[in-house]
Amino acid sequence: MKFVLYAHSVVSDWNNGNAHFLRGVLSDLERRGHSTRVLEPEDGWSRANLVANHSPAPLERFAASFPHLNITTYGSSFDHEAALDGADVVIVHEWTPRALVARIGRLRQTEGRFALLFHDTHHRGVSESAAIEQLPLSDYDAVLTFGETLRLRYERLGWGRRVFTWHEAADTTVFHPLPPERPQKDLVWIGNWGDGERARELHDFLIKPARQAKLNGTVHGVRYPPEALDKLAATDLAYQGWLPNAEAPRSFAQHRMTVHVPRRPYVEALPGIPTIRVFEALACGIPLISAPWRDMEGLFRPGQDFLMARDTAEMARHLNAIRHDHDLARAMVASGLGRIRQRHTCTHRVDELLAILATIAAPRRASEWGAAE
Repeated sequence: MKFVLYAHSVVSDWNNGNAHFLRGVLSDLERRGHSTRVLEPEDGWSRANLVANHSPAPLERFAASFPHLNITTYGSSFDHEAALDGADVVIVHEWTPRALVARIGRLRQTEGRFALLFHDTHHRGVSESAAIEQLPLSDYDAVLTFGETLRLRYERLGWGRRVFTWHEAADTTVFHPLPPERPQKDLVWIGNWGDGERARELHDFLIKPARQAKLNGTVHGVRYPPEALDKLAATDLAYQGWLPNAEAPRSFAQHRMTVHVPRRPYVEALPGIPTIRVFEALACGIPLISAPWRDMEGLFRPGQDFLMARDTAEMARHLNAIRHDHDLARAMVASGLGRIRQRHTCTHRVDELLAILATIAAPRRASEWGAAE
């Protein structure tokens, strides 16, 4: 089958974690014999910031790392109708401009025989709900949301014909355990500061406990304001800026543990949705300690796959325990890695996607959508 994916960006993962997941899904589809094409805006904010801050070199590294992916950029004069000619499945990400979302939907209703899916992997469904409500999703066959609470919101508000939960997952061709590099540092945090929606949480569950436990280590990410950098400077955590996603497994191998600090909108309004970093860290076999979040869908087993800390003091205790109790660390690694391999790889998500397509397809095409190989 021919899959066409409208993404904000697959080439750039600058402040764009969804690119990690999409790369893995596209790669798995290609391995199964399907053809894929990505359409992304030439002036997208992730790509623009990546080039502005790091030159075009990361784009060249992406091409070398993922030579099998077919990426096309589009501008205002791009012929989308021609690009979708012959497509079997079209997936449109929620960062796609409203006018283009509508244009693709009209094409599906008037001319296209492709299945058309809308893909939401962000908290705008609650933080900017008016923007999502205005999208003409009635022309789409179905909506894919990256968590059950977001799916229920779409259904309750009547956004889209049918709504399915489609979680993110780890691309285990990239994210897998590497031999520990010696000497290892204590702690690594890979994440962006953002717009302040987890500033307090990062202070309470990363900066302060690392200082209390006297841990050394590394912080990677973008959009850190001066006041955040000042707070990090008071710890033994060295801020090293943006890290290309494909290099994260090596960074995990250089450290003994990592932490997960979810953004406030997910904890408060969209509980049960972890970030992509949880899947990727566990896939790399590094012990993970998390700030509070409610795993409402039972994706993981708190206390086995990772440890949960309710406050700064408990986070510091957990960090110290991982540093000194090697049996605990090994047990967590085995449990978390096993959970990923059993349930949360991009291969699992492609299986789920093909099952969804079989569900929504016309009866005469159901067997075609269900052909996983």
